[in-house]
Amino acid sequence: MLDAVPPFRARAGAQDDEPVIKLAVLAVGGQGGGVLADWITDVAERNGYVAQSTSVAGVAQRTGATIYYVEMARDTGRLPVFALSPSQGDVDILIAAELMEAGRAIIRGFVTPERTTLIASSHRIAAVSEKIEPGDGRASSSKVHATAEAASKRFIAFDMEKIAADNSSMISASLLGALAGSDALPFTRESYEQAVSAGGRGVKASLAAFGAAYDRARGTAAASVQKAPEPAIVESALGVGRVSGPQNLVQGWQALAARIDLMPVAARDLALRGLRKVVDYQDIAYGREYLDRLDKAVALDSPEHAYALSIAAAKHLANALCYDDMIRVADLKTRSTRDRRVRKEVGVKDGSILQVTEYFHPRIEEFCGTLPAGLGIYIESRPKLAAFLDRRINHGRRIRTDSFAGFAALWFIGGLRRWRRGLLRHKVETAHLDRWYALALGHVPANYALAVEILNCRRLIKGYSDTHVRAQSKFDRVLSALDLLKGRPDAADWIRRLREMALKDEKGDLLDGALKTVATLGDPMP
Repeated sequence: MLDAVPPFRARAGAQDDEPVIKLAVLAVGGQGGGVLADWITDVAERNGYVAQSTSVAGVAQRTGATIYYVEMARDTGRLPVFALSPSQGDVDILIAAELMEAGRAIIRGFVTPERTTLIASSHRIAAVSEKIEPGDGRASSSKVHATAEAASKRFIAFDMEKIAADNSSMISASLLGALAGSDALPFTRESYEQAVSAGGRGVKASLAAFGAAYDRARGTAAASVQKAPEPAIVESALGVGRVSGPQNLVQGWQALAARIDLMPVAARDLALRGLRKVVDYQDIAYGREYLDRLDKAVALDSPEHAYALSIAAAKHLANALCYDDMIRVADLKTRSTRDRRVRKEVGVKDGSILQVTEYFHPRIEEFCGTLPAGLGIYIESRPKLAAFLDRRINHGRRIRTDSFAGFAALWFIGGLRRWRRGLLRHKVETAHLDRWYALALGHVPANYALAVEILNCRRLIKGYSDTHVRAQSKFDRVLSALDLLKGRPDAADWIRRLREMALKDEKGDLLDGALKTVATLGDPMP
């Protein structure tokens, strides 16, 4: 059994038999925080309580959640005095629709160890500060969990977003189920379900999500039964969302998958993921090229190094082969899976029309990259011609993909992938990849750790258009230190430091300072 209902304090001036229960909900746009607050208010009133619900809007999505605040007290004939917003140290129940919102609530003083029941979904939505970090800017979820355990009287957390998605509902229904299952409020399950049913929209799905979360919160959820994977034939070879196709494609995929079984066990998982990504990006032959390159690293590797070289090669080769270009962007934006995802996120009903406007801002470099290599080089080698074309190309375009013309334009560009190998961008990317890969493998005999760090430097290259240019500049600057570090036993460690600085510093000032430090290093100790 869970803890008994906690003793609630009465507000100053209220009678002792009129305890005021104070509950706050923190949610961002699209999570149904307002619906959840209305449900809680309805439940309270169904049980003979007087309730008040208010909201304080956040600044913007992910820079400040909306706080929905509910106060309730048993109706004794005297109207209690309710507050309009929560106060520090004066919240009995706090519900956070995402893990980091729970952390923010703790920082703001809404959660206290002797009083507050904290209910939070354990899933993550990246904050703006996390997204703008050039490298891995994610905050530590484990630290928030540990802090929440210490800061609250009782902490209930599990992935309520997944429960909602599995039941085709919104997270508000899962949050309500967790609240009911926690027994933090003195109300029956039936009264919660009645409040949900009274809404009249999506009742069946909401009740399913409510029930699953209720059972999970009470610890009575049945152990999940893992379904045997369906025989999705050549899942990646035929692209996302397609499960059947010509026999030669099926056989081609099976042959590639069989090659992975011959690799070291430590590298198989990433190799299979990389193969799926590469084949989905281009075709079966591209997947064969990926494995051919990967085999070179595997041949130089050994178990004494835990196959770190093979693992790094499996990951970064796939990312290098799947560079972002106009073709890739157009292909992803016209896939049926994306349309289904957008419709689900927006909440579009079946049969309704969804208008989607895509934004493109190609430069002359992207335009030339989608041309046959000879023609692209011809234009780029003539500055006046390139400038003339750039003035007509380099401006933003808004394309309505719900219209036939807009969708057909992007579909045509995405269809150019069958000719990608002959285009200028592919020639440039392949040449860059080969130089980087040869450089890394060339260091294996003398300095295995340095070879691995050179492979890991591929993390620096990402994005599209201007972002890609800046990223590649950082990559080149980091590897420019190799000549300065030649022969040093700590060369791998220096390359790692430079890479991490480049990932954390968008402008590159820290990287420039670190490169100056490397330039002043003396000769390695004999």
